[in-house]
Amino acid sequence: MNRIKIILIFFSMLLCITGCTPAQEEIEKELILPATIPSFVQKSDIETIDWDRKAVKFGDSGMIGNEKKSGVIGADMPSLNGQKWMWHLWGTENATNTDLTVVGFHRESGTVHPILIDGWSLKLGGENNGADAHIPSSVKIPKSGEWAILLYTNGELFDTVVYNIHK
Repeated sequence: MNRIKIILIFFSMLLCITGCTPAQEEIEKELILPATIPSFVQKSDIETIDWDRKAVKFGDSGMIGNEKKSGVIGADMPSLNGQKWMWHLWGTENATNTDLTVVGFHRESGTVHPILIDGWSLKLGGENNGADAHIPSSVKIPKSGEWAILLYTNGELFDTVVYNIHK
């Protein structure tokens, strides 16, 4: 009889401990933005990423992104050791006077990184491949996994593209 009471107490305590402990997925890490990130990038932009809106391949040039909004040629190439990507944007006015800022957010680690080799921002060029603006760049993705690439034009969030980078 004592043995049954001890077993019941043990299982009751175990149930209480596991029921009161949040699952690993529920523990949110505090999002810390790098000190060098442009001031217009907001934590709320990252917190509202739609991870189900994955980049898709479109067009004849092998572009990957959000059709008729933003796309990249080269995003399907190995990028962990450096790669050239050509960004394309639709719906931009006065493209040659527009700064494109690129912010990478790694989902698994919850960390923010610059993706461009030369900093956070570039000056856009004119029309190309049917897009209103484009610019080639050198990129380096710090680690493999699921990435949200947040694109800002002249300090305003323009689009977010979700890529799976594995090599």
